Order: sequence, then C-alpha cells, then structure tokens
Amino acid sequence: MKLIIAIIQPDKLEAVKKALTEVEVFRLTVVDCQGFGRQKGQTGVYRGHEFSVTLLRKVQLQIAVNDEFVQPTVDAILSGGRTGEEGQIGDGKVFVLPMDDCVRIRTGERGSEAI
Repeated sequence: MKLIIAIIQPDKLEAVKKALTEVEVFRLTVVDCQGFGRQKGQTGVYRGHEFSVTLLRKVQLQIAVNDEFVQPTVDAILSGGRTGEEGQIGDGKVFVLPMDDCVRIRTGERGSEAI
C-alpha cells in the first residue's frame, strides 16, 4: 500500500480527476494549500501599489492505493496536471510514500481491503 501526495495547480484539478477516473481510481482527498517554490511568487498591482505574493495557491491530493495502482495513478496525475506537452515551472510534484496500515472506521477492515 502506498500514499500518493500530489501538489498541483488548482485549475488542473478537474483534468486530474478525469484522468484518475479513467484508470479506475475513484477515492481521493483534496486539500487547498499554499506553497513557495521555483516560481518564487508573483507580483501584482492593486490601486496603483505594487505588491508581491510569495505563497501561491495550490491543491494537494491525497490518494491511498494498493501497490498495483501506484504507477497508473502517478501517470494519470502527470498527464492531467502537466501544462502543455513539456510542462511548466509550478505544475507541481508527486510524492509516493509507504503506508503501513489503513483502517476503515465503519467496518474495522484493515490493510488493502480498507482501501
């Protein structure tokens, strides 16, 4: 079992969800978050005053999958989350973490059956 954490652009969420559905991954958690990376924020003008925003809005996806679904899930996130053919700075990251256990609260099932 693995926990996949993906940080993507908010406007790519629907495309990633569609790509995940195509590889039969239907369960995910979506969290609004902010981040600072190679984009180094943005500069804007409001009422004639320049300001900088160093934390940019992102969306974090948390997806628990059995081992056979890891690569299709990662591939779906990459295809749905990439901007254009080459991608751009700020498209995001995907982290794949080992998951020791999972427990379904309703039934008490554990492990891969709980996913």
